[in-house]
Amino acid sequence: MPVEGWLYGLLGLMILGSLITLEMKDVLGSIVAVGIVGLLLALCFLLLQAPDLAVVQFIYEIPSVIILVMAFAGREKDAPEQKRNLLSPVLAGIVLLPLLVVGYFALRELPSFGGPLLRVAARYLARGAGETGAVNLVTAILLDYRVYDTLGEATVIFAGILGAITIIRKVGRKG
Repeated sequence: MPVEGWLYGLLGLMILGSLITLEMKDVLGSIVAVGIVGLLLALCFLLLQAPDLAVVQFIYEIPSVIILVMAFAGREKDAPEQKRNLLSPVLAGIVLLPLLVVGYFALRELPSFGGPLLRVAARYLARGAGETGAVNLVTAILLDYRVYDTLGEATVIFAGILGAITIIRKVGRKG
């Protein structure tokens, strides 16, 4: 089976897992479903030959699921029963359909597996040290060419840590 077939299969499983997460009444089951979706995303990164992103996904997915389980364990007994709202699945479908169409065309535009487009990377390798004056080419790329991307990644990590600390502190105060 070609890599594109595996990617489409994993994408379908991720969508199914997301829908299961939205429809489950059990909070802990929803957390497990979210964890499975995250692990499937890491597998997609591995298939796309991005092991660095897959490792980061694994590193943040597993502790996040553990923190969520710790935060929400035992809360379901105290929660009141909620009425079923039929509008939510309809709105989710309306939002999901355009995303699926855009995702389909975006996946079709990816280069063939094993044949990446290296136009930008070739420029970085050829002129990176001379243009930036950095001794280490990786540092030159991260801090000169892609500084906003690196800043965005650091911001996301910082926000995730703050969110985890907030959840843990709220649970600790109530207990």
